[in-house]
Amino acid sequence: MLPPLEEIKTTLEQLLPGVTLAVEGIALLVDAKDLTAVCRCLKDNERFGLDYLADLTAVDYPPDRMDAVYHLYSMAQRHGPLTLKVKLPRTNPVVASVTPIWRGAEFQEREAYDLYGVAFEGHPDLRRILMWEGFEGHPMRKDYVVEDQDA
Repeated sequence: MLPPLEEIKTTLEQLLPGVTLAVEGIALLVDAKDLTAVCRCLKDNERFGLDYLADLTAVDYPPDRMDAVYHLYSMAQRHGPLTLKVKLPRTNPVVASVTPIWRGAEFQEREAYDLYGVAFEGHPDLRRILMWEGFEGHPMRKDYVVEDQDA
């Protein structure tokens, strides 16, 4: 069983000097600059063993913020989920790719890029996956206006 969020936060801050986390509801808030270190620790540390990225998506909060959201589980230890959130500026939402940590992130990062416009630095093949090349905009953003893209 996963420890309570406050305990996870404290443990990670002890294991990763310089990393500051926060608890927001049922999620652990991670700074974009710290995401890969936190994820690597959550996967590799025996206490957590979060070896499965079940879901990676984004949430749009106009006018100025987006969140990248990650749901992690341990298949080996049969616990989870742990929810991570990374707050990003809406004008240029960029965060490091977690594909080197969880291979399954490759498809999910492409989907968040395509639908929300979140860029994942270091992704091996960051391009649209659902919309066609040349499609303008990101259809899951709340300010997206449906128009005829074929005109």
